[in-house]
Amino acid sequence: MNPFPVRAFSTLCLLLLMTACSILPKSEPVAAYRLPPMVSGGQGVSIQSTAASDDVHGHSLRIVTPNGSRILDSDRILVLPENNLVQFYANARWTDPAPVLLRNRLLQAFLADGRIPYLSSDDSSVMADQELIGDLISFQSEYHDGKPIVVIRFSASLIDQASRRIVAIQTFEVQQAAVGVQLEEVVTAFGQASDALATQVIGWVIAQPRVNMKR
Repeated sequence: MNPFPVRAFSTLCLLLLMTACSILPKSEPVAAYRLPPMVSGGQGVSIQSTAASDDVHGHSLRIVTPNGSRILDSDRILVLPENNLVQFYANARWTDPAPVLLRNRLLQAFLADGRIPYLSSDDSSVMADQELIGDLISFQSEYHDGKPIVVIRFSASLIDQASRRIVAIQTFEVQQAAVGVQLEEVVTAFGQASDALATQVIGWVIAQPRVNMKR
């Protein structure tokens, strides 16, 4: 058997493969975005006094990652450009799925507020007096008159752990216009909207039975 035709054929296949690889489009690098650092005061989270007269002595709260639809429970950055069309920003991702981003922001905000001294999340299995659960309904930018507006909707439920009864239910919605159409500007608006929503949730939780009663 003559080995040269086999070698020639192998060489030809290798050259064709290399040529095919060279003409395939190169994938664009994907940028990972986190929510901007939490802002204290202004439109962000209002830091409250942690003095004994203000805090809820011995109270504990567990913050659970919100439920989200298949589209929202993702690390892709959702945008609705027009007519309910669902798209995602190209070559960009969140560092975590949207429900986790919101849970972490709520936890940071409660820690900064200081009036509930014992806080945890569903990353741990510790028990708490009350549990904050909910559904993330919207976490997206929507274009109105050609301008992006970040919309966050969160349907929250406060649960008494001892009885497993619902203490209160409330739906929160925040809309925050971005200063421009660049993705970095939209991400900044996501941070501002998350801070504003966290402020509303904290005030609501503090006002509920048992939470605002000192032990």
